[in-house]
Amino acid sequence: MATSADEVRQFPRPPVTFTDQRSRTLEITAYDGDPSPLVGMYAQFDNESRAQGVPPRGETQIREWVETLLDEGLNVVVWHDETAVGHAVLIPEGESSELAIFVHPEYQSAGIGTRLIEVLLGHGQENGLDHVWLAVERTNHVAMKLYDGVGFETRLRDRAEHEMERPL
Repeated sequence: MATSADEVRQFPRPPVTFTDQRSRTLEITAYDGDPSPLVGMYAQFDNESRAQGVPPRGETQIREWVETLLDEGLNVVVWHDETAVGHAVLIPEGESSELAIFVHPEYQSAGIGTRLIEVLLGHGQENGLDHVWLAVERTNHVAMKLYDGVGFETRLRDRAEHEMERPL
């Protein structure tokens, strides 16, 4: 991967308060607490809001999945008042960490995903991580544009998905 000026970018650290494009005041915090707020958020996702099998279906499966993410990863959550409306996580895998991001369907297309990823990457920098990767469905052009905007580059293309990466 080529070296670029964006590689040394310092991302914001949680907590971050901001106003989205629909004039809602939101806060992004580091999170390792009770899984219930995230389970509640993910239980509201419809089929169009799922990608690559996640979030899983069913409250029991969602709870187990969220507990694993909270136990193994660095997590940040977007809050609107007391309600979780977004979640992103970095899961360590050897020398790198896998990124996953989810925004509640009613909060999408309002600039939240960009802020969420930036704060997650800052949380990763703060915790000594130095490389992040992700997989995205090749037809998800909105997500690919989002990832490209924060400095991810495609490292592998196949029929179903692209793998993207960036140094921290």
